[in-house]
Amino acid sequence: MPLETMIATARELVEPGKGILAADESTPTMTKRLAAVGVESTEEHRRRYRQLLFGAPGIGEHISGVILFDETTRQRDDDGRPLPDLLRDRGVIPGIKVDLGTTPLAGFPHEVVTDGLDGLRGRLEEYAAMGLRFAKWRAVIRIGDGRPTPAAIEANAHALARYAALTQEAGLVPIVEPEVLMDGPHSLERCAEVTAETLRVVYDQLARHRVVLEASLLKPNMVVPGTEFAGRAAPQEVAGATIRILRETVPAAVPGIVFLSGGQSDEEATANLDALNRTGPQPWELSFSFGRALQAPVLRAWAGEDAHAEAAQAALLHRATMNGDARRGAYRRELETPVATGL
Repeated sequence: MPLETMIATARELVEPGKGILAADESTPTMTKRLAAVGVESTEEHRRRYRQLLFGAPGIGEHISGVILFDETTRQRDDDGRPLPDLLRDRGVIPGIKVDLGTTPLAGFPHEVVTDGLDGLRGRLEEYAAMGLRFAKWRAVIRIGDGRPTPAAIEANAHALARYAALTQEAGLVPIVEPEVLMDGPHSLERCAEVTAETLRVVYDQLARHRVVLEASLLKPNMVVPGTEFAGRAAPQEVAGATIRILRETVPAAVPGIVFLSGGQSDEEATANLDALNRTGPQPWELSFSFGRALQAPVLRAWAGEDAHAEAAQAALLHRATMNGDARRGAYRRELETPVATGL
């Protein structure tokens, strides 16, 4: 894919009013999600569930792209159509998760680095030949006693940069995801400090590896207090802290920032995204790349029953609409209803 096309794809993914559905859960993660609603994690159940997601009428109105897991790229719907084609037919761009998960970082207890660089060039070439247009790689940064260390940040930033360079070489748009986890008792201020330092190192490495920022997207965490911290931050606090560190660290050449939900509830993630888009004009589009925050009500409504498919799709479209509204800073909590949340 020529550079001009990659730049256009990056912009299309962050088109106003739209965001990305992260449906790239690994098989172990998907097994946990399905078990929570009483469904056995067989390949057929996973196929049916993702067919339900991608086949939702009007999904392209607020969803610009979907991140797939490798298994999903090779599955077909009931009519024999490849699932990526089901998305294309609805005006949605298919992408792919290419990292292979985390592994312990030798010499640094409780810190990890992401696997998957070995053989990545060949895998990316295969995905490009399948017509996929973007890729995603997740790095994990943990806050704790003496963590993160500079070495852990550097190792993960270096891997992200190598992935991004290989992805652009293959003609795909890289989504760079350095996630500072919510786990722990840390404050909002501590999250801001670690997120800022991580992003500084990531963009230094991206520059060193000659990654074209205009043909890339950033998928960071929002700046929030840890899950064990006393009290939650209001959306305005989250937005203020997040925008401040982004303006200090993320070059304006990046066309868009697609936030992860990172363990926030459905409505919390939407409210925080809305607050971010109420902060005034920013150098980048502020969008979403949510997994659980889009899918949790869908799974509750579906619970493995084909008879519930319409209700499950309605739950997905409701959450997509709410986040589409949040992209414009126009989210209204009063539009949340028990039916829409899959209850």
